[in-house]
Amino acid sequence: MAKVYEFLATGFEEVEALLPVDILRRAGVEIKTVSVTGDTWVTSSHGVTIQADLKFEDIRHFDDVDMLLLPGGMPGATNLNEHAGVREALLAHHAKGKRIGAICAGPMVLGSLGLLKGRKATCYPGFEKYMEGADYTAELFTVDGNIITGEGPAATFPYAFEILKGFVGEAETKDLQKQMRFTHLMETK
Repeated sequence: MAKVYEFLATGFEEVEALLPVDILRRAGVEIKTVSVTGDTWVTSSHGVTIQADLKFEDIRHFDDVDMLLLPGGMPGATNLNEHAGVREALLAHHAKGKRIGAICAGPMVLGSLGLLKGRKATCYPGFEKYMEGADYTAELFTVDGNIITGEGPAATFPYAFEILKGFVGEAETKDLQKQMRFTHLMETK
């Protein structure tokens, strides 16, 4: 079974953090939220406090993790970028060719690590200046190799479904989109 960890820092964006968790869990993908605050409780950018599944310090290694996710939100993305352990985990994960996802302000972390050089990527408008060497697409989500980036809160649904597709395939992803009424939402009349 696939295993995903999503890092949460103080100031994370709620929708960008919790919607991928919801969608992946509905499809049976194991995803754990990981607090980088030293406590399991993490407060979002809009004052919502949630309890993460794990603390960063409790993880011995990331060898069995298939994908790492970074939500946006401010100062959440900045706090993730300043966390040495998160940075080391991302670099090691990338070196092994494993999947990484970041949305909104989150891609700035990948940019600061040089992981977006020569790659197509998207982010919240204005944060492209932090994606050093990236070809900014301004798309809802962009996949380039093992990295998927998302634009912002409203893009979280298509971003999360694209992540899911990499684990369960297109047919199962489309089924879940129908069940969640996403397909209906996207129909034009």
